Amino acid sequence: MIELALTLTNKAGLHARPAAQFVQKAAGFQSKVTIAAGGKTADAKSILAVMSLALTGGRSFTLTVDGADEQGCADALRALVESNFGEV
Repeated sequence: MIELALTLTNKAGLHARPAAQFVQKAAGFQSKVTIAAGGKTADAKSILAVMSLALTGGRSFTLTVDGADEQGCADALRALVESNFGEV
């Protein structure tokens, strides 16, 4: 199991487009992926669950990845967050 503390540096946070990118990326892996923030935990492969966290820019969250391909999944999701989801 891998746990990472990540911070959203894009201004809008996990609004619809970045949340969809995050969920699509997570869904490409077999591992179980969850996001925890503000006392809530969400399945990172569910767009509704991710958006229900209402993570805005500047917020931190914990990413937990557990499974056979956890390292690749964690690396891909961290890279996506650190790239600001392609936003300027």
